[in-house]
Amino acid sequence: MDEKAIENIINEVIYALHKDNVAVRNTPAGIPVGVSNRHIHLNAADITALFGEGHQLKNIKNLKQPGQFAAEEVVTLVGPKGVIRNVRVLGPARNQSQIEISRTDSFMLGIKAPLRESGNLSGSAGVLVAGPAGAITIKEGSICAARHIHMTPDDARCYGVDDGQKVMVETEGERGVVFKEVVIRVRPDFCLEFHIDIDEANAADLTNGASVNIVKC
Repeated sequence: MDEKAIENIINEVIYALHKDNVAVRNTPAGIPVGVSNRHIHLNAADITALFGEGHQLKNIKNLKQPGQFAAEEVVTLVGPKGVIRNVRVLGPARNQSQIEISRTDSFMLGIKAPLRESGNLSGSAGVLVAGPAGAITIKEGSICAARHIHMTPDDARCYGVDDGQKVMVETEGERGVVFKEVVIRVRPDFCLEFHIDIDEANAADLTNGASVNIVKC
């Protein structure tokens, strides 16, 4: 083999290695998992009804999403078939109360909580909520939250996705699965995180902080 042919082969190998390295550097990192257990968001009027006049939610732990926190307060959910105690309140107060439960929880309570994106509560299931100062019936507001990914606009550009788009997400490990119909949610005040409920996490053997990847848009 002459010297020119050898030089061409070396250049091709160098180019191939360089191309692979660029591809690796440009590949977005894995998305951290946030497992969402049952919880409730309350409006100001419902906080008063459940915990008393002038009550303020007490922050015991900041959540990953900026401005969101787990409160010290807990409530009891009462449905036609069962009761779930010690349901954590998340703050701050919202404009409309919303209960997010798993499908297993909905069976336990005996209610038909629809699969919905957060805030889409029209026609959703009702439930009785009891606190230390009283009880209320939330006529609509109980949902099984649709799996979703929180992103900033910069994250969305990095992953090549848009707000409201649905993608597929792949997990690793012995119980690896592909989640379909994962909603992309983009806002400047979000932090990158893939949210699933406890049923979905257990099925895929996922815990908080695990990493997943978008595999198809």
